[in-house]
Amino acid sequence: MKKRFKFDDYEINIIILALVELRNRLIEEDRYTDAVDELIIKLS
Repeated sequence: MKKRFKFDDYEINIIILALVELRNRLIEEDRYTDAVDELIIKLS
């Protein structure tokens, strides 16, 4: 079951910043970032 959420611009910016921080941590740990990258693209 798919769920849809509506976020305003402020909320989207917070989510993207959190995802970028997660992505940076994954890069530092030499782990894959594909899923996080896809989410960042979808939210941009």
